[in-house]
Amino acid sequence: MTGETTSHPAGAAAGADPGRGYTHIVRAQRISVSFGNIRALSDIDLAIGRNEIVGLIGDNGAGKSTLTKVLTGVLRPTSGRLFIRDQPIDWNQYSVRAAHRLRFETVYQEKSLGEKQPLWRNFFVGRQITNRWGFIKVREERRIADEILKRHIGFRGVGIDADSTVSQLSGGERQGIAIGRAMYFDSDLILLDEPTVALAVKEVQKVLDFVRSIKRSGRACIYIEHNLAHVHALADRLVVLDRGRIVADIPAGTMSLEELTRFLIGLHAPAGAAGAAQ
Repeated sequence: MTGETTSHPAGAAAGADPGRGYTHIVRAQRISVSFGNIRALSDIDLAIGRNEIVGLIGDNGAGKSTLTKVLTGVLRPTSGRLFIRDQPIDWNQYSVRAAHRLRFETVYQEKSLGEKQPLWRNFFVGRQITNRWGFIKVREERRIADEILKRHIGFRGVGIDADSTVSQLSGGERQGIAIGRAMYFDSDLILLDEPTVALAVKEVQKVLDFVRSIKRSGRACIYIEHNLAHVHALADRLVVLDRGRIVADIPAGTMSLEELTRFLIGLHAPAGAAGAAQ
């Protein structure tokens, strides 16, 4: 992976070392996105530092998905600049593939794993380890997958190994596989798109533990979540989006869960009602 990151596909300065010497993993500067007459994002300024979990919250349609698509090369903004490890990105060269090479990974709430495929195949889909003739090194991929399962994800259950299929796993375990895959590929920034949606309480706790492991490993994480209790408990900062704008950047511990809830309700309450709620 190191060889790929030094090719600078998105226009990062050729001498930049991704391992050190930078302040922010990613920094958006005055990012705006318009779809015709609809303004999805307006003048977004956002910086993500090393080893921090940033909770990205807001109502449906607030702009969370649009912002993450810009950060990960899915969508080109109407205006604005993006810096990765403090180096400016050339939008003409930035793409999902370029973001992967620059060690950005996204774990979506939708199914991102092959249900009927063994776990080792899911770990290396699109990034197979091959020999010089292009054949997949199956034995090596199985060995690495088993190591990831036991050492990095902590699977100790009987009957779960690299040859198990995704269909054998619970919802929380599946999210753990997706997160573990992102960590294995040495990602500096992992974006989680509502990883606990539709999970049972026991499974939610597994996923939250996986999110904590991202921070313990020294990586950064943007955590999109509708469940305020989950994101409030995990995040080092809470960034609130409302109608395409950042309306609050809240350090951990400065606002209780109850205060956060009242603040979010007040964003859409009539002026008199918002005042009464205070």
